Amino acid sequence: MRLQTYFPMTVQICVNGHEILARKMDEHKIEYIQIENAFHHIDPAQLKRVQRFADRIAKMDWSKILEKYARLVNPLLGDLLKGMTHYWVADQVEYATDLMFDSPATLHPLYKQLVNYATLRFSAEDVLTFLGRKLTGNFQGEVLNDYKKRQLGARVKHRMTNNWIKMYDKRGSVLRIETVINQPGEFKVRREVTRKGKRVMAWAPMRKGVGNLWRYVEVSRRANDRYLEALSALVPEDSVDVAGSLDKLGSSVKVNGRSYRGFNPLSKEDRELFLAVFRGEHCWNGLTNRSVRAVLYPDSLPDRRVSNRVSRLLKRLHPHGLIAKVPRSRRWRCSKAGTRLIASMLGVHEQYGSLYNKTKTI
Repeated sequence: MRLQTYFPMTVQICVNGHEILARKMDEHKIEYIQIENAFHHIDPAQLKRVQRFADRIAKMDWSKILEKYARLVNPLLGDLLKGMTHYWVADQVEYATDLMFDSPATLHPLYKQLVNYATLRFSAEDVLTFLGRKLTGNFQGEVLNDYKKRQLGARVKHRMTNNWIKMYDKRGSVLRIETVINQPGEFKVRREVTRKGKRVMAWAPMRKGVGNLWRYVEVSRRANDRYLEALSALVPEDSVDVAGSLDKLGSSVKVNGRSYRGFNPLSKEDRELFLAVFRGEHCWNGLTNRSVRAVLYPDSLPDRRVSNRVSRLLKRLHPHGLIAKVPRSRRWRCSKAGTRLIASMLGVHEQYGSLYNKTKTI
């Protein structure tokens, strides 16, 4: 706690959710191992129960709890300022999703690949999508990807204005995805507002009041889930039969008597198609003819011929099992198998593509 000793007597309080959760587990005699600010082991049979404990933290009556602590450090609240209370706000909120691994030897080789993947593949549009936003002409902020090598290990940060998502490892055995919100106005919450002189319920910019902590959690958890979904495209190299996958994709496929030619991982055209399909923003909303067209042909005017060309490309991806149709819609999504295969093909292109192009030129 930090008390400002002059008016308006501001009080800053740091609340650590991991410590609250640890005390709750002690109370219920649940086995766990905590090192610094991370749990490296929790009794597997109690994980769902512990998650319920964690989910309740944001729903506690924080105004009442914080006011109680403020009165312990500011004697004027019981004398000169008796009857007055604070307006409590969340200056910065961090929400983490931790993945616990058996040992550092298990996480270490995977984490290196994840860091490279997140640094090189995620675009500004992807970062905005993770945080539930869209890149439009009205967006005035900065979107940055930042990689930092620290003494404790590497850290990747994706920043949108003053909000960001981070990925780092804790003591080599916990992979942490963390959303940090400093500027809640970038997000919406359904609350009572005044519109045309009337009080109505509507979606409005989120405020810093601690009463919105439940919404902070909701926004952050969805951001973490989207980020993990995008990362799931990367599979350790030894768990994928790369040679078999490339051989399969390089062969033509027949469906209902119609033949669809295969793909060449070293072809520039095929690589551009994979990159257009394999974008973080599609993990959440799926992909459409329009979204793929905007990436492949950004300078083309709305043209039926271009639209038909993209439709043929999508129909070519489908028989090979790379994408699947979303029922009752015009959207597609990357299949699990397709995600792994496309990631493998892009990896092959990054390793050997430049050599192939050089040889072809000569």
